[in-house]
Amino acid sequence: MKLTCDICVIGNGAIGKTTALALAQAGLDVILLAPASGDQPKAGQLPSDVWDMRVYAINHVAHGLLSSLKVWDAMDVSRIAPIDAMAIHGDGAEHGQLGSLSFDAYGARVGALAWIVEDANLNHALDTALKFATGLKLVQQSATALDVSAAGANLSLGNGDTLTCSLVVGADGANSWVRAQADIGMDYRSYDQRAVVANFACEKPHQGVASQWFMGAEGIVALLPLAGERVSLVWSAPESLAAQLLNESPEALSERLNQLPGLSLGRLTMLPPAAPKAFPLRLIRAHTPVAHRVALVGDAAHVIHPLAGHGMNLGFADIDALLAALAKRDQPADCGDARTLGRYARARKEEVLLMQIATDGLQRLFASELEPVRVLRNLGMGLVNKLPFLKRRLMGHALGRPQSHSTSDLS
Repeated sequence: MKLTCDICVIGNGAIGKTTALALAQAGLDVILLAPASGDQPKAGQLPSDVWDMRVYAINHVAHGLLSSLKVWDAMDVSRIAPIDAMAIHGDGAEHGQLGSLSFDAYGARVGALAWIVEDANLNHALDTALKFATGLKLVQQSATALDVSAAGANLSLGNGDTLTCSLVVGADGANSWVRAQADIGMDYRSYDQRAVVANFACEKPHQGVASQWFMGAEGIVALLPLAGERVSLVWSAPESLAAQLLNESPEALSERLNQLPGLSLGRLTMLPPAAPKAFPLRLIRAHTPVAHRVALVGDAAHVIHPLAGHGMNLGFADIDALLAALAKRDQPADCGDARTLGRYARARKEEVLLMQIATDGLQRLFASELEPVRVLRNLGMGLVNKLPFLKRRLMGHALGRPQSHSTSDLS
């Protein structure tokens, strides 16, 4: 079978689905190439006492995009938790230099700083929206070859079908097949850390506060609010410590968390399945997010340390920028012309680079065990906390910068 479309999106995660849905709702003919995945939990299959261990802190740009696509309201809102405040703790308590930094929605003049959303909840809403989207076809096949010419892009599929389009969007994750086929180089560095994740019921209410502790040699601990009296743990731990955290009992891990300075959640009890998971942490910089008739979005284009919680938000901002670039294209019939892709690449260059530099720099800074560095970084946190102008700038980056374009009339 020979398939044709304007744009082929490759990827079966939330970024790929959102990209395909946004482009289809904008009036383009889209095929989402997404092999079926049996290991992805569905929101409707999760018992009420089981919470997905993969969660995202959704900022205002991502919230705006998902709302415009009618996805936000399709999620189970009872499982979404707003972040009303953030409390960041340094690691100088023993040395009299305990730095701290705090933000709140009231000071930022917004209803919430961000929202914590489970991966299963988001994907369930996206899967439902994809079924009713006009101009969008889901093909559950893998691509085996990509051939690009001046006339268009041609994909060979695993079942023998072929697909022709004017633009291929790679939304296929950190190990992107599209990036490799387009011969886009990348810089790679392992942090020699794993993100250990688990969910807990807490004895006392979290009050919508997301807390983070920079623990020096022990990594970075974040407790994010879930709906109700529950929190989600993301511990960016060195490999040896991560192995310990994964192998010790739920009670022992809870006791570790109870020793965190300033923690006021009372007794913590790990939620089912009461077994933490871990994900490797690395920095990936694609040398460019575009190639001839190819655009990369999400982790296919960039992977950052999770300390700022912005990995997924960068992907949603990619989608926003790609929509804007396509809306301004010179040739309506050609979605993959060089000028359009160049416009997209320029739009994403600064934000992605700054976020990569910031997260990588902070990880290096707080991993240092040198005493002068420890003192300076904790004093610096305390100083920033006392400077309203700088705090507002940091909050602005955390909230995101909504774009002025619409997702309609790109065709």
